[in-house]
Amino acid sequence: MKPDLFEAPDYYNLDDLFSEEHKLVRDAARQWVKRDISPIIESYAQKAEFPKQILGGLAEIGAFGPYIPETYGGAGLDQISYGLIMQEIERGDSGVRSTASVQSSLVMYPIYTYGSEEQRKKYLPKLATGELMGCFGLTEPNHGSNPSGMETKFKDAGDHYLLNGAKLWISNSPFADIAVVWAKNEDGRIQGLIVERGMDGFSTPETHNKWSLRASATGELIFDNVKVPKANLLPGKSGLGAPLGCLDSARYGIAWGAIGAAMDCYDTALRYAKERMQFGKPIAAFQLQQKKLAEMITEITKAQLLAFRLGQLKNEGKATTQQISMAKRNNVDMALKIAREARQVLGAMGITGDYSIMRHMMNLESVITYEGTHDIHLLITGADITGIPAFT
Repeated sequence: MKPDLFEAPDYYNLDDLFSEEHKLVRDAARQWVKRDISPIIESYAQKAEFPKQILGGLAEIGAFGPYIPETYGGAGLDQISYGLIMQEIERGDSGVRSTASVQSSLVMYPIYTYGSEEQRKKYLPKLATGELMGCFGLTEPNHGSNPSGMETKFKDAGDHYLLNGAKLWISNSPFADIAVVWAKNEDGRIQGLIVERGMDGFSTPETHNKWSLRASATGELIFDNVKVPKANLLPGKSGLGAPLGCLDSARYGIAWGAIGAAMDCYDTALRYAKERMQFGKPIAAFQLQQKKLAEMITEITKAQLLAFRLGQLKNEGKATTQQISMAKRNNVDMALKIAREARQVLGAMGITGDYSIMRHMMNLESVITYEGTHDIHLLITGADITGIPAFT
């Protein structure tokens, strides 16, 4: 494995806008990725296996619930710090960032925001340290962009609930200790339940043969008359807005994370273009290569500014679902286009595991679809600016 020589591009001196704490948090995550992710990630992606030994390191750099208060085991950081951690982790690999995003925004966030005090104390400290790992069950075999049509249901069975149904494309499910599952009650109202591994009738088969997110564990959640204690119902919020609020937090993290993947592809392409000799000079001297590189750094810079301003709005409690949606859509699309251009700069070498670009490209093909597809996010913006929803 080649040494990780990554140097982060900062064309508009964004470091001047970050606090010292922001930079300390980011640099700690960056060094961890260089030390613990870069040397192993290609081999794990090649064999389609999640490197479980990194979970402790993710916890140590504050990647699990960084914005959760210290009272519950979190780091008590702000939203920009959370974004920077996601950026650095995805610079290493989107699948590793997915694991952290799910744990933070889709498991810890709903328990903290919608859970009881007893649930917060029981689960959050162990989730923060990685002693417990979680997953999030919303998407179903027949319901992706239309989660309100979900078929997973639960009913009151006296001293417990009885849960039946299935969820699909669930990150972390094969090894998760708990699942935050969204299901309809007997009145058709969506509510969240904490389902624990070991409950009778609960299984998590793994999804195989993926060409994308190969170093991430993906699977299903199957519920066959699972008895869920009534104490495991999230009491703070019901309706579709509850899981969608979690997705806002996850999409925000993705908007930052995608920048990391783009940065890595750009840095790789720039370094290669300066070293690769053709016609007696480095290919960086040719106009078409400079065009590619100049456009890459321009788009990265725009995405950085978009994410930073969104982080400010998140810190102020002013960021809207629609603003988060725009940033997720723009930044992932940007990263995927940069990965494709960077691959061309490297020519045939770009398809090999000696470089990270093709892995990033394949990963981003999933990132552009999950947490809301590219097209659905476009329609969210369209509905916001016209006042006319076009989803049906």
